[in-house]
Amino acid sequence: MNNIFGKLRERIAEICEAESPFENGEIELDESYFGARRVRGKRGRGAQGKTPVFGILKRNDKVYTQIVKRCSISELMPIIQGRTDTNSVVYTDGFKTYDGLVNYGYKRHYRVYHGDNGFAIGSNHINGIENFWGLCKVRLAKFRGMNKKT
Repeated sequence: MNNIFGKLRERIAEICEAESPFENGEIELDESYFGARRVRGKRGRGAQGKTPVFGILKRNDKVYTQIVKRCSISELMPIIQGRTDTNSVVYTDGFKTYDGLVNYGYKRHYRVYHGDNGFAIGSNHINGIENFWGLCKVRLAKFRGMNKKT
């Protein structure tokens, strides 16, 4: 039975990859880290040993996710440029990787700074993609994660 579900997931992934990039609209970009709970006493983002995943959400539409090695501008920009249109309105958090989006042609880039207790000012938020990450982590916790090969 798992073999059938695996083949269905592969076919769904193929169809999603073939779709055109998210065109004009409101886009939310964010990264998340999947893995064991944060280790106490470790400094920084608590991401050591976790798998970084980058996500693009078109509001009221679809989500695109991709596992990445690092959340650096050199790794994320090809994904962003390949999946979004420069005429889109882009919302991100204050993560330094998103500093150069305007230099790549994204003229309407708005940021939310979580460190300043800023989470939503009108339509300036990334609550959609943050909600998606929360749902993913709760769902994967029920399965105790995923096998690396899937």
